[in-house]
Amino acid sequence: PYYVDMDQRLFLQASLHSSDQNLTVFVDTCVASPNSSDFRTLVYELTKSGCASDSTYALFPSPRSDVARFGFNAFSFVSRFPSVFLRCELVVCRYHDFSSRCYQGCVSRFKRNADS
Repeated sequence: PYYVDMDQRLFLQASLHSSDQNLTVFVDTCVASPNSSDFRTLVYELTKSGCASDSTYALFPSPRSDVARFGFNAFSFVSRFPSVFLRCELVVCRYHDFSSRCYQGCVSRFKRNADS
């Protein structure tokens, strides 16, 4: 566990370990839950489809394409939940493939009405 104070700025880094130097990594979706084995019942979205859902969530410059850096302010669900667990989905793409998901950034997906 990593202990922090409320509203303390957290900085995270995801690194891709591969012998292929032509890969890049992108943070697509991150959600938080008070339960480490249930990320559906009570969750808080930090980012979804590359779009920040939390006003304190931010991406930071990275020294290499195979490293993604991001951060947000620490929070709690309510006082009865002493811990917050994160689950992040990352996308791996070819470096400089500008048509790939990694280079699209925030993607808002709108559902269409099934009516006529």
